[in-house]
Amino acid sequence: MTGHTPQPLARLGAHLSDLTAFYLELHRDPELSGAERRTADRFAGRLESAGYATIRGIGGHGVAGVLRNGEGPTVLLRAELDALPLRETTGLPYAADGEAAHACGHDLHLAAAAGAADLLARAPQAWRGTLVVVGQPAEETLEGARAMLADGLYRRFGRPDDVLAQHAAPLPAGMVAHAYGPVTAGSATFRVVVHGRGGHAGAPHLAVDPVVAAAHVVTGLQRVVARETAPADQVAVTVGSFHAGERANVIPDRAELGITVRAVSEASLARAAAAVERIVRAECAAAACPREPEIDRLSASPVTHPDPGLTAAVRQAHTAEFGAERVAMWPPSLATEDFALFGDAGTDVHAERGIRLGYWMVGTVGPAAWSRAPGATAAEKMAALPANHAPDFAPDARTALPAAVRALTAASLARLGSP
Repeated sequence: MTGHTPQPLARLGAHLSDLTAFYLELHRDPELSGAERRTADRFAGRLESAGYATIRGIGGHGVAGVLRNGEGPTVLLRAELDALPLRETTGLPYAADGEAAHACGHDLHLAAAAGAADLLARAPQAWRGTLVVVGQPAEETLEGARAMLADGLYRRFGRPDDVLAQHAAPLPAGMVAHAYGPVTAGSATFRVVVHGRGGHAGAPHLAVDPVVAAAHVVTGLQRVVARETAPADQVAVTVGSFHAGERANVIPDRAELGITVRAVSEASLARAAAAVERIVRAECAAAACPREPEIDRLSASPVTHPDPGLTAAVRQAHTAEFGAERVAMWPPSLATEDFALFGDAGTDVHAERGIRLGYWMVGTVGPAAWSRAPGATAAEKMAALPANHAPDFAPDARTALPAAVRALTAASLARLGSP
């Protein structure tokens, strides 16, 4: 720790054992998007114990606690409740046992938010204003932020001046990284059904094979990035699922595709999404499909643009807390999430404008794992280490958790009013 330690953070050591136990409890018992009942209850209990006036059941299992401490700005801290539908393979003694796992670091986000909330509540003399701490459901399905905002989050707790969030990343624990410009991509997710005419595998001329038509869709979609996207743009089009038929000797009557489009600019996202729909329809017409394809947009998320001024202020606070050598730059990523809806991208939901967003990455890799990872550069080591959404991803609790609490607390103090 460098420089003058902010008063709330001086208490971190005394509470770290209890906070670590909370983190391990969250990690052991993950819940999927929309089903975060136990996780929400645990998080709400921590906020209530720290003195926050807490409401549960916002937009599903969403939780929000508010602590008012005199005149000053309103700062909202956001963490996510949900886990991913995969089986953990970390081999940790506290690993989850089942078909859900906190493989994206949401357990770390929650524990850090609970820790920051508790430290700030214990040191009211260090700040002024209103602190709102939110546990958001269904981030992984890109539904939770919109649901909480549509359920009146800002109406109930007041319009925030700043909304802060951090995300786990395979950087060394004790490091943070900020982006100037877009930090996560916007996305659109499609469900596509290609309709054919079923028949006998030995008489394909009497059928319309939806598998072949859908396969042409898959290969045709590769042109969107290769030939319809500027080389400098970051765009990805992925067919993540393909389901058709049950038996080798039967031509089915339908094939279903799951497609995602991601881009770091709204214009590029719109172009790529339109191209997906155009190619699907064209391939179905070329195959003489008996019906128009079904094209449903299942979810969408906007590009996350942190506010430049807020980013500079939080970066300065992190530099004072961790040292300049532990504060890095973060390039735009094609990962996506719904955090942007808390700002101007969600105006159609919450009817507010000018809310500043702050978003940064926080390291999760312990010193031993970082040292063992192959590669001479940070980029090579990060490529070799388990990444978010991998079944063997898990933060090093001993080093990542206290650093994440420090990062969120320092950022909060930088935005809350001075005594």
